[in-house]
Amino acid sequence: MTMTMTELTITLNGEPRRIAEGASLADLLAQLELPVAKVAVERNLAIVPRSTFADVVLAEGDTLEIVHFVGGGQDDDTWEVAGRRFTSRLIVGTGKYRDYAQNAAAAEASGAEIVTVAVRRVNVMDRSQPMLTDFLDPARFTYLPNTAGCFTADDAIRTLRLAREAGGWNLVKLEVLGEARTLYPDMAETLRATDILVKDGFDVMVYCADDPIAAKKLEELGAAAIMPLGSLIGSGLGIQNPVNLRLIIENAKVPVLVDAGVGTASDAAVAMELGCAGVLMNTAIAEAKDPILMARAMKLAVESGRLAYRAGRMGKRRYADPSSPLAGLI
Repeated sequence: MTMTMTELTITLNGEPRRIAEGASLADLLAQLELPVAKVAVERNLAIVPRSTFADVVLAEGDTLEIVHFVGGGQDDDTWEVAGRRFTSRLIVGTGKYRDYAQNAAAAEASGAEIVTVAVRRVNVMDRSQPMLTDFLDPARFTYLPNTAGCFTADDAIRTLRLAREAGGWNLVKLEVLGEARTLYPDMAETLRATDILVKDGFDVMVYCADDPIAAKKLEELGAAAIMPLGSLIGSGLGIQNPVNLRLIIENAKVPVLVDAGVGTASDAAVAMELGCAGVLMNTAIAEAKDPILMARAMKLAVESGRLAYRAGRMGKRRYADPSSPLAGLI
């Protein structure tokens, strides 16, 4: 004889849910794969002691609220690249600072979770020299090895393979430069390097020209993120071509981050208001008169620009539109 399991309906966190008759609260939590030690449960407006979860048998019409702790009560506006999730949308570099201590203080003030790092030869003649890892803990910050200074695809690929061997880093930033005066990307070599690195198992965030067609080709090759320049590296000229950046963002299915050219906080805000997933910068902070203060300013600018983008700006008008109605004036 076939036994039919009887079900009943409860309300769980505002939604109806069917459960087996006779199920306990502990059974429900196990079904939901929720750790008993990390949640609190309210049943019909009464808090259920954790020690009694196994004894509480759920009944038809029960209303349950299951809660846990989340950071700061803020909404979840995180972003993701290559399966890694981050809260801060500001990425900072580690060059041009007075010393590693100042670099670490600026990174702390910026709130960044990702820092770019160059791959350079070890000083085998003087092993007393400090190392970046002594000041910026790789367990706390995600290191993003980059190919700064590489002018060919082969040099960039070789550099990143060494970086992976040295630290196990698979998420990397690729830049292949065209010439030393402008540090503008060589897109032919960049595309070639991206293709090879992706096939080699790297998750590649790619510095590129603000060219919508080239950006789409990079994405099609498997780039994890597209990073068009705002203006020339280290120039501080700000966002020079917002129209192209907007086109790149609209066409992309991967994160788009402005990389290079940011000079001050308003530049970072503009990038975020366009809809960028984030902004990468180094010189704007490192060469400020007060790098620590500028790092904090950049943190706030990225956050405010993101909020403005999410809020949706008012439409632009050719003529004035009064805030108060003109009808009914005395």
